[in-house]
Amino acid sequence: MLPEADRIRLRHMLDAAREARRYVQDKSREDLDRDTMLFRALVNCIAILGEAASRVGAETRARSPGIPWTHITGMRNRLIHAYFDISRDVIWSTVTHDLAILEPELAAVLDAEFREG
Repeated sequence: MLPEADRIRLRHMLDAAREARRYVQDKSREDLDRDTMLFRALVNCIAILGEAASRVGAETRARSPGIPWTHITGMRNRLIHAYFDISRDVIWSTVTHDLAILEPELAAVLDAEFREG
């Protein structure tokens, strides 16, 4: 069974991934260039996802090897510390491709926990 704090952080990660993906529904890559609010919202979702990931314990990370923990937290650090040099292409790819893969992984971890608990 996962520690309660890890379960909460995993839920935060899943919520942030879903929120970002909702924001790009019916949007194009060109919309991201034109819409600063969309861009900042996506950056915020990815940063929240990364911050939550950084607070998940080592045991839980080890139990979930399909989740790219280091990449997620590294992306958060890059967004926060190099905020002046964020590639819109990377943000778009992260939300439309990487989060599409990550979302079901996170859901599966939480679903398995629910079934076990």
